[in-house]
Amino acid sequence: MATFVVRRLIASIFVLLAATFLMYNLVAFSGDPLEDLRTSNAPNKEQLIESRTRLLNLDVAPPLRYFIWFFGVLRLDFGISVQGRDVNAMLEQAIGSTLQLVTIATVLAIILGLIVGITTALRQYSGYDYTVTFISFLFFSLPIFWVAVLLKQYIAIGFNDFLQDDPQLPVWLIALLSAASGLLWASIIPGALKRKITTFVIAVGATVSILVIMNLVDWFTVPGLTIIGVSIAAIGAAVGFTLLITGLQNRRALRAALVTAGIGLAVYFPFQYYVSFFITEWWMLILLGLATVGVSLLVGRLMGGHDRGPIMRITAFTGVVTALAILLDRFMIVWDDYASSGRIRGRPIATIGSSTPGLEGSLWVDGVDIYTHLLLPTIALILISFATYTRYSRASLLEVMNQDYIRTARAKGLNERTVVVRHAFRNALIPIATIVAFDVGGIVGGAVITETVFGWTGMGQLFINGLNQVDPNPVMAFFVVVGGLAILFNLIADLAYAALDPRIRVS
Repeated sequence: MATFVVRRLIASIFVLLAATFLMYNLVAFSGDPLEDLRTSNAPNKEQLIESRTRLLNLDVAPPLRYFIWFFGVLRLDFGISVQGRDVNAMLEQAIGSTLQLVTIATVLAIILGLIVGITTALRQYSGYDYTVTFISFLFFSLPIFWVAVLLKQYIAIGFNDFLQDDPQLPVWLIALLSAASGLLWASIIPGALKRKITTFVIAVGATVSILVIMNLVDWFTVPGLTIIGVSIAAIGAAVGFTLLITGLQNRRALRAALVTAGIGLAVYFPFQYYVSFFITEWWMLILLGLATVGVSLLVGRLMGGHDRGPIMRITAFTGVVTALAILLDRFMIVWDDYASSGRIRGRPIATIGSSTPGLEGSLWVDGVDIYTHLLLPTIALILISFATYTRYSRASLLEVMNQDYIRTARAKGLNERTVVVRHAFRNALIPIATIVAFDVGGIVGGAVITETVFGWTGMGQLFINGLNQVDPNPVMAFFVVVGGLAILFNLIADLAYAALDPRIRVS
């Protein structure tokens, strides 16, 4: 395997060198970086032209200038932009902004796409399958800038207007959402007509109850999960992950998951009303997250017995979901203070930018501010990417489910959960690994249109501005980072094939 990796990396380096040489010259020959100075009326125009020429080595032919740039890159120095700014500093700022914008959207799109794609494959040709297919292709065909404008109008402006008055859901909307929830769950849950009707009634009743309670407690003004909501999330995660990974008949796994959820609920009040006030930096939250995973794994190891591997996975997932629910509730506590602050003035959902200028507050207030600015662009990117993952995961699982070894597994008497989770799902991930690897590798490339519509200054804008100003150094900084990550994650995809399917050997 080491030989394969080294050989691929060496070949990739030569490909990247050829690509950067071609890209540098295309940008350099595409226009005149001195055009703005030549057409200016500045009295010292000649001195400015001479200064920029000397600063950017414009008196050297582009093919030779590439090697000046290349030897600078070997020292991790991407040079100076046409405007005299350090490209390294520009790159650092752009990467941070893009990662903040695109990473969450990509991860959520992958998770939701896989879940929905797998469930549609298991419910092939059902009403749920046809509905998801229609919605997926609908959003996939919509232009991102149009989706972004609609989100601004109806999610941001419309919801902010809704919060200005007494925010109460009208009866017709409660009825519509409840009916939609009932139809969704009735189409997902398999079974005879009687079972579907029962599922529909339960889903409608639960949705109506939740929405009515939200109106009664004025939830849209003062939101929160409270200990009740966190308990539902924790216990639901414990039961759900146990059902998915080992099955509920494994009582040891279920007990370990419930113990993990119980530990999380036990620290709910101490964290919310004492510990959280001492958390002032994001790295503290990261350390708490690592501690949560460690404790969850320890519970799984101590209670797992001979089957500790799957049980440790169950407790880890349960611990993470419980911790996220507690964390979400803590952020909700400061929502009212954030929305009513002088900078927000009761309109919390932002339509432009990555943060509110001049906003002062704790880490929790900053977290809510980040959320309100990420909401719209994240939804826009998820809607566009959702169809790809849904269709690929559906097609991949359907192909695997028709293989001989799946029929053999069923013939041996294995239940459907074991057949799908342990036999089909893993093999279905092999073609999806290629798409995920390329998308994750392209995260840093940014989303040019989305960044433009929502006013984010990220990698996409760095690239576009560099092209418009005939400025090779920022363009090449973008190209090297994105190209290098694409090569790296393509290699990771090859290695993932071998990890997912033992029949594949990397050699």
